[in-house]
Amino acid sequence: MSDTTADAMKYQLPGTITSLFSLINGFCLVMKRIVGCLVASVLLLACRNSEDYKKIVHDPILYCKTVHELNSVVMGNNFTPVVASRNYTYANIAAYEVIAAESKDYQTLAGQLNGLTATPKPAEGKKIDFPFAALIAYCKVGNAVTFPEGSMDEYVESLKIKADDAGMPSDIFDNSIAYGNTVADHILAWTKKDNYAQTRSASKYTVTNEEGRWVPTPPMYAQAVEPHWNEIRPLVMDSASLFRVPPPIPFNIKDKNSAYYKEVMAIKNAVDSLSDEQKHIAEFWDDNPFKLNVSGHVQFGTKKFSPTGHWMSIVGIAAEKAKADFATTVYAYTKTSIAMFDAFIECWDGKFTYNTARPETIINKYIDPEWRPLLQTPAFPEYTCGHSTISSAAAEALTSVFGDNFAYTDSTELEFGIKSRSFKSFREAAIENNWARFYGGIHFHQSCIVSTEYGRKVGGLVVDRLKMKK
Repeated sequence: MSDTTADAMKYQLPGTITSLFSLINGFCLVMKRIVGCLVASVLLLACRNSEDYKKIVHDPILYCKTVHELNSVVMGNNFTPVVASRNYTYANIAAYEVIAAESKDYQTLAGQLNGLTATPKPAEGKKIDFPFAALIAYCKVGNAVTFPEGSMDEYVESLKIKADDAGMPSDIFDNSIAYGNTVADHILAWTKKDNYAQTRSASKYTVTNEEGRWVPTPPMYAQAVEPHWNEIRPLVMDSASLFRVPPPIPFNIKDKNSAYYKEVMAIKNAVDSLSDEQKHIAEFWDDNPFKLNVSGHVQFGTKKFSPTGHWMSIVGIAAEKAKADFATTVYAYTKTSIAMFDAFIECWDGKFTYNTARPETIINKYIDPEWRPLLQTPAFPEYTCGHSTISSAAAEALTSVFGDNFAYTDSTELEFGIKSRSFKSFREAAIENNWARFYGGIHFHQSCIVSTEYGRKVGGLVVDRLKMKK
């Protein structure tokens, strides 16, 4: 070997060793990454097989958000207050029936609600996450009883992604969706027998020149809303006329000493001299699903939650304050919505039995043609008051769940730029609503008093008859 060759090998050897070390180091790094990925995969699998997903899916706030989502769909598509009550109630019943299928604390409404047969039971041996299934059932029914078709599809997909991302095992995920849909289908089949479809083609309200009889009011001059709603199947009441209200104060505008004339002047004088607090009370409880605003030749509509939607929000506020669990939250929503559903039927039975004119109509015709109420007059007869009726019914249901003297702050109207109001109890809120319709200029106060009394009767019946807690 020449000296030159030996020198070359002397200098090449260290380089070769360095390359070898680099190769070994690189191999180690690759192995570390592979091991790291395997560890991460194992941890992820462990997470997906754990029950950590329940912290997200079983959060009662998620159910409240789901109700709010339907509330937004109802508001966005101009459902009338009575139809809105149907939307919420059937969706809540579907969710409740899912919860009752597994719960040790709650029992089915089958056999308790008119016409509701036994809810399908879960298949044996299949693992189901019942809160998740309840959310699916709620959304499927809510989707079906509203329009346009598929309004909640995007939200349902977000619920599924939330459950999957939180690590819900695939078998539980699939089984829960399947059971939720099964219960929803059962409830939807039941809804088709409540006479709703038949009343879509029923005769319209007949407008006449009879004194004291309801006629369309400005600015919309809309036809009477749902004159056949008393033909809808009640849920708990035996019939729409179970709590038939007494006749209203007889129409007598010409005699200034008559009770009717005094009612008319009382509301006119009240509206003409409202305090800021009274205006706030009226506007807070307005809950007009669609108000037509007219300014010269410009017309535009503004929307709010319906009366039922407002009370659905109150249920969520109460559940959150009480730190109610998922099942209790569903129970509260369901019981309250059932009470309001029947209360609307009872109220509409009175409205279209007596067909009384609104204060605006009477004052414009006989006293002051330029007078306007603070709130826009709804398109249905004056006696009795729908909002007062369903509010007192809801208050009875909520009191039975969370107790009397349950103080809370109602922040529902913040969405619409109206400041919150606080109450010492649900019943106090219902009584304030009684005054709100009077301050708004759309109901005689005697009507509100009667409505509060009879709404309380409906709510009491729901509380007494329904055996929901075991």
